[in-house]
Amino acid sequence: MIEAKIGVDVGGTFTDVTLVVEGDLITAKVPTTTDQSKGVMDGVEKACRKANTEPADIGEFTHAMTVSTNALLEGNGAKTALVTTAGFRDVLEIGRQSRPDLYDLDAEKPTPLVPRRRRFELAERTTTDGVERSIDQSELNELAVDLGDSDIESLAISFLHAYASPENEQTAVEMLRKRLDIPVSASHEVLAEFREYERTSTTVIDAYVTPAIDAYLSQLERRATAVGMPQPRIMQSNGGIADAKTVRQHAVTTALSGPAAGVVGANRTASSVTNTYDLEGLVTFDMGGTSSDVSLIRDGCIERTTDTSIGGHPIRVPVVDINTVGSGGGSIAWVDAGGALRVGPDSAGAEPGPASYGKGGEEPTVTDANVVLGYIGESTSLGGELSLDKAAADAALVNLAAEADIDTALDAAAGVYQVANAKMTRAIRAVTVERGFDPRNFGLVAFGGAGPLHAAALAEQLDITTIVVPLPSGVLSAYGLLAADEKYDSVRTYRSPLSEVDPVDVDRVYETLVEDTLTEVDVADRATATVERVADLRYHGQSFELQVRVDDSFDAKTIRDRFHAAHERAYGYHLDEEIYLVNLRTTATVERQTPPTTFSADEQTIETAREAYFEGECYETPVYDRETLPVGSEIVGPAILEQSESTTVLKPGWIGTVQPDGTLVMEVNGDE
Repeated sequence: MIEAKIGVDVGGTFTDVTLVVEGDLITAKVPTTTDQSKGVMDGVEKACRKANTEPADIGEFTHAMTVSTNALLEGNGAKTALVTTAGFRDVLEIGRQSRPDLYDLDAEKPTPLVPRRRRFELAERTTTDGVERSIDQSELNELAVDLGDSDIESLAISFLHAYASPENEQTAVEMLRKRLDIPVSASHEVLAEFREYERTSTTVIDAYVTPAIDAYLSQLERRATAVGMPQPRIMQSNGGIADAKTVRQHAVTTALSGPAAGVVGANRTASSVTNTYDLEGLVTFDMGGTSSDVSLIRDGCIERTTDTSIGGHPIRVPVVDINTVGSGGGSIAWVDAGGALRVGPDSAGAEPGPASYGKGGEEPTVTDANVVLGYIGESTSLGGELSLDKAAADAALVNLAAEADIDTALDAAAGVYQVANAKMTRAIRAVTVERGFDPRNFGLVAFGGAGPLHAAALAEQLDITTIVVPLPSGVLSAYGLLAADEKYDSVRTYRSPLSEVDPVDVDRVYETLVEDTLTEVDVADRATATVERVADLRYHGQSFELQVRVDDSFDAKTIRDRFHAAHERAYGYHLDEEIYLVNLRTTATVERQTPPTTFSADEQTIETAREAYFEGECYETPVYDRETLPVGSEIVGPAILEQSESTTVLKPGWIGTVQPDGTLVMEVNGDE
């Protein structure tokens, strides 16, 4: 039996699939379904048909999903209750003093995921030095009765300073898990880290999405078992995969599952370009149906952070550092009260989808604009199946032109394209210019169904001269699932001036963290797992931390020098101030080999030519079947390169070269 490996990524509009069988890479794209597990299996079956194999031949199944993200953005997660320390019932509502928009007097914070009537208090008291007041068992029993009589579906428990001394929280968790037939998330298990607002928010999010994650994975496991497939391994927000059991226990770690997979795929397919073209790093640009995700890769390493939020709700677990804007292929174009053209954040989704999908959609979208501009042809088939209706796209843009007082549908389409590009350009500036990096020193990796359509226009706005479009660009997040390592994280707060730290005590805490992290790793893989130690540090008076690597034996002088260097690199300077140690972290990694694939093409073909609109002019533009372009082929813009899952636009003034693995590198044409 031939063993195959498959990765499936669920997006807001499409579900993407990559399947590797004996070195052959097969890709597929199907519409995302309301029950995401059905769309996943639709994609699996489609890819298997193309590969002439069976789902039962699949030996490894990795998966990225949007269940957690959708629950948070749509507000349809579990009916959750919160149990906390007396006096801290309103910490979710109070939050931080920062406002969503500093100068907007009407700005509102997001509605807490747990309403006040479902927040309960217990008269316990814990400080950083230990428990001062234990839980009264009779009070805990009364609370258990009240919670049992309610209609809650999940429970979060977050006591003040439970990260330092979890005894009271452990008592409450143990009893309530026995008495209640619902998931219970505990802050000392979810995030053993100080800052009560962020820790409580992260714990509540874990409780809020756990029932949805559990139900979804159960359904997916049943569908997979029915066709003889193995159980899925799930992409986490940190860029690593884990088994379904681990994910069920830490559901909050799936909040950015899909976008993280895309960055992993970009790093694996484009990292070699960095040295070849003397680049400082890579900007990843993933444009899908509903949004665009931007991230940074430096020194071959994916940037991670513990400071992120979804829908305004903070999440402090390690995640791939991604900046998201509501601008995708399905984003709806509209006219505001002042007559200005806008794009997004509302999306046409998969049903009914853009007007050009011919499924009843009438509102103009970015995809419809690309059709009218000639970048996507009427004969182009999305995912190899869905044909486009250019007349419907024209009609939608005619209506938009009339509403915006624009002369023609073509001018309106150009306006939509430019507005969408402006939003995405700002997202790229946010991870480069606003962090002190010059985008001109980076390459742009474009992927997603719509990313390569817009990449050259974005690069010109940012003076980026090198663009990388991987061969499986339309399904790169799914490919990233095949390339991802396993990763497991642990954290413990350890606040102390660096000058007063006892290295022996720190090493003892690290040993405990290493043990905790390795318990997440499958027994068979523990011998090959590597564990990285990291410390969060800051200068006296700062409210944010930077991470530095820690050796097997903690040395304060080495850590001090590394922190000064990290601060210099991040902000351009360092200070002669006291340094404070804040958190200790460990990450266990089990490396997985990316399945080898081959690329070959014998004959370059031009399928057709069509008019496409560039910078105010229409060009008769050749259209290539990208998968037939041999290695070394040079394509001079303007040109359009089509694949079943994505289309690449090569603007005038650009030239593209096919690399040995099928990757297309686009550069500014110095001959023009």
